[in-house]
Amino acid sequence: MVSTMKKDISERVIRELFSSAGVQIDGENPWDIRIHDKKAYRRFLCEGALGFGESYMDGWWDCDRVDECVDKLLRVDIEESVKRNWELVLHVLKARLFNFQSKGRAYEVGERHYDIGNDLYKTMLGDHMIYSCGYWKRTGTLAEAQEAKLELICKKIGLAKGMKVLDIGCGWGGFARYAAERYGARVTGITVSKEQLRLGKEMCKGLPVELRLEDYRNMTGKYDAVISIGMFEHVGYKNYRTYLETVDRCLLDDGIAIVHTIGRNSCSTSVNPWFHKHVFPNSVLPSVAQIGRAMNDLFVMEDWHNFGPDYDRTLMTWHKNFEDSWPELKHKYDERFYRMWRFYLLSCAGAFRSRDQQLWQIVMTKRGRAQPDNRVG
Repeated sequence: MVSTMKKDISERVIRELFSSAGVQIDGENPWDIRIHDKKAYRRFLCEGALGFGESYMDGWWDCDRVDECVDKLLRVDIEESVKRNWELVLHVLKARLFNFQSKGRAYEVGERHYDIGNDLYKTMLGDHMIYSCGYWKRTGTLAEAQEAKLELICKKIGLAKGMKVLDIGCGWGGFARYAAERYGARVTGITVSKEQLRLGKEMCKGLPVELRLEDYRNMTGKYDAVISIGMFEHVGYKNYRTYLETVDRCLLDDGIAIVHTIGRNSCSTSVNPWFHKHVFPNSVLPSVAQIGRAMNDLFVMEDWHNFGPDYDRTLMTWHKNFEDSWPELKHKYDERFYRMWRFYLLSCAGAFRSRDQQLWQIVMTKRGRAQPDNRVG
């Protein structure tokens, strides 16, 4: 009787909470949720984001438009309405006590996420192999949006022939290849992914590009520009100052730096537990305040450009590519992976659509140098 009562209470609470966001259980709208296993209610209530994502992976619920569902739930801050259980509280406490992004853990995200298969990323990301937000201003395709983003960064750093650039978190070398081919720049790129490095070296063969398997904290040398595109999310709040001190150490006095990163609207010390467990281990999104504190007395902030809504469109395009390619991929990846990856892409799209997450390009220079005359946007 007690167990049945708990289940009934969980269902009633979840129905009321979701209804307040305009999401109905077993409703007729594409963003409504269809429950296949009633144990999902208690899992939503007790485990929050972790239980919501894992129960989808397990097939306990479905939704025609997960992106729209997440968008609606985030707009009313649904997670704050659900009391966290001790497991989630412990996750937050661990993040505060331990440095999940230490040198010893630096390569974990490479092994568990970026190394899962270049075949998957080729089909999802397209020919440029750029795993970060495109810039869709005056563009119509993913390839055009990614080129526009790369060109935007090149203009912001005033890239010219012969300039030396350090690309921290270079991925498959997409920026390095673009900068070398279009501008004649000399690029050093570092990654923590063996698979990214292997394919990146092939893609940049014959160009003035050096790609390495390296943690950013080990970098030395001097560069005209230091950039990172979609890497700062893996740095961790305990290491923001260390990261920017590394940039300062490697940047020439008259150089320029760019951090292209996803950001959040409030300070946090831990990542969404579902993403930590299944997608991006040890990753956490920075806030304006956290980045600002880390920059203190090191850099002048020249420009802070937000085009977060462009990530919604980027993610929806990646999702379409993934869905279209699934018949060729499913021999290697099982059904649970398919649901996990689908939930990852669509829930992220919903997060950007709701403005819960942002995409920032932050331009920085060293103190004392003249303001660069290359402000674009």
